[in-house]
Amino acid sequence: MSSLSLAVRDCSTMLRRNLLHARRYPSLTLNLLLTPIMLLLLFVYIFGDTMSVGIGGGSPDRAKYIAYIVPGLLLMTIGSTVVGTAISVSNDMTEGILARFRTMAIHRGSVIVGHVIGSVLQSILSVVAVGAVGVAIGFRSTDATVLEWFAALGLLVLFSLSLTWIAVGMGLISPNAEAASNNAMPLILLPLLSSAFVPLHSMPGWFQPIAQYQPFTPAIETLRGLLLGTEIGNNGWLAIAWAVGLTVLGYFWSKAKFNQDPQR
Repeated sequence: MSSLSLAVRDCSTMLRRNLLHARRYPSLTLNLLLTPIMLLLLFVYIFGDTMSVGIGGGSPDRAKYIAYIVPGLLLMTIGSTVVGTAISVSNDMTEGILARFRTMAIHRGSVIVGHVIGSVLQSILSVVAVGAVGVAIGFRSTDATVLEWFAALGLLVLFSLSLTWIAVGMGLISPNAEAASNNAMPLILLPLLSSAFVPLHSMPGWFQPIAQYQPFTPAIETLRGLLLGTEIGNNGWLAIAWAVGLTVLGYFWSKAKFNQDPQR
């Protein structure tokens, strides 16, 4: 077999390992998935009428607020799901599994690649689950074309890949699962500080730059534009730039930490 075939085989084995682990211990995935679902239901049914006033032209419009909030919750779902990846990688480090894999005759990067691909698949499945809840409570995207739906899916996959690599790096530097969970917490908190729940212009002036110049806001606005037909502007390019930049940063960070001699 060629070296490429061996690498693909080893990556597939590690992917299967991580998917089996997620299937046997689903509580972590379910707990992380419940966070965006509960926020969706909370903001729609408890705060929806009040918060929709600023979006619905001065009158309560829950349907319009559902359409506004779902794209943000889809991105938040990805941030929430990859926290489990940081915890899983940290567990492998602290339990000595990664050290054992280093001594085996397998492709060195397959261990991390298995985590990354498994996390992206779990993130997309989680997005589908949250999207299904959104559709069940009234979310509709009737104006989006097939091409726009594929573009939205591509953006979600790209963003999931970028956040996964960052989460892997966080897991590799964490001494235990609790620390990994804490280190990855910004991936859940940043969407709360974005335009996911309210428009930027309704925020205090001093806070608007914080919400605007971060990775989640342009991605959310791009997703809204693709699914709802709102103005995208420069947000599409900014979202892609953030996703690619975070992917490159997370990849080289994770690679450097994984290749570091554990005895040093």
